[in-house]
Amino acid sequence: MRRYGKHTDEDDIRTRPNRKGNRPRTNIRPKHEDAAGGLVLTVDRGRLTCLVEDRVVMAMKARELGRKAAVVGDRVALVGDLSGQKDTLARIVRIEERTSVLRRTADDDDPFERVVVANADQLAIVTALADPEPRPRLIDRCLVAAFDGGLEPLLVMTKSDLAPPDKLLELYGALDIPYVVTSRDELENGDAADRVREYLDGRVTAFVGHSGVGKTTLVNALVPKERRRTTGRVNAVTGRGRHTTTSALALPLAGEDGWVIDTPGVRSFGLAHIDPSRVIHAFPDLEPGTEGCPRACSHDEQDCALDAWVEEGYADPARLFSLRRLLATRERREGD
Repeated sequence: MRRYGKHTDEDDIRTRPNRKGNRPRTNIRPKHEDAAGGLVLTVDRGRLTCLVEDRVVMAMKARELGRKAAVVGDRVALVGDLSGQKDTLARIVRIEERTSVLRRTADDDDPFERVVVANADQLAIVTALADPEPRPRLIDRCLVAAFDGGLEPLLVMTKSDLAPPDKLLELYGALDIPYVVTSRDELENGDAADRVREYLDGRVTAFVGHSGVGKTTLVNALVPKERRRTTGRVNAVTGRGRHTTTSALALPLAGEDGWVIDTPGVRSFGLAHIDPSRVIHAFPDLEPGTEGCPRACSHDEQDCALDAWVEEGYADPARLFSLRRLLATRERREGD
C-alpha cells in the first residue's frame, strides 16, 4: 500500500472518477452576502409571495434551510430573479431572527406547533357579541398565545346591535386590554374601520377569530384595494360561519404606516406548546409575588404565594382571578 508524505504532488494522487460528470458535493454553503431583504406576504403550497422593495416577488425556500419554514410576516433574504415578472422565481436563503411569534396547535394533545404569524406587534382578537355567540374560552386561549408569543392583545367586539358588550367587558376588564365595540352598520359603512385604525398605525397587527364574526369584512374596510371574500352566512345549527379565508395574508394598511395580517377563521386554538410558567410575564403586578412560590408552582394551588401577595394589597384580586382563568383554559375545551 502506497503512503503519501507531507509534500505530495496532486497529479500523483489517485481519485475515483465521477460517473455522473457533475461537481462533487460540498458542505461549504455560500453566505449570500448580496441577498436582498424581503417580507413574506403569503404562503401557498410551497410558493411564497414576498415584497422586495416595491416589487412583489414569487419565491421558494432554498434547500439549505432544511425543515425551517418561512411564514407570513417573516423578514427573509432572497437571491435569484427579483424582478417580479411573470414566471420568475427567487430563492429564500435566510430567515431573519423573529421579534415575536404567534403559535398554535391543532388541539391540546397535538405535540406539533404551527407558527401562524411572525414579527407581529399586536393580536386583534375579533369576536361577535351574537350570531355567532361569543366564546370566552377561545378568547382566553388567544390571549395566552399572544402573551406567550410577545404580542399585545386588542379585543374587537362586533355586532353590538344584536347584544350588549357588558358581560365581556366585565370578564376582561381586569386585564386592561384595549378594546373596540362595533355594530353591523359600522362594519358596512366604514366607521368601525376608522375606530380600529387608531390602534393599528405604525404596527403589524394579526387578526384572529372564528368564522362569521366579521373579521375579513373589517380587514376589507381597512385595506379596500385588496378585498377578500367574506363569510356569507352563519350555520343555524352550529352557530358557526364557513371558512372563506384559507391562508394568512399580510396587507399594507391603507393610508397609514402599518400592516394587517388576515388569518383563516379558527374553530380551535390548541395550547399544547405553551409553558404555563411564561404566562405570568404578562402580569407584571403579580410576577414579583411568585418569588415565594414553591418550585414548579402552577399558581393555582394551596401553597401559591400569590394569594398572600394579593391579600397584602400588592395587586387586585381580579387580576389573580384572570391569571388563573387563563392558565386553566389549557385544561378546558374552547366551547366550555
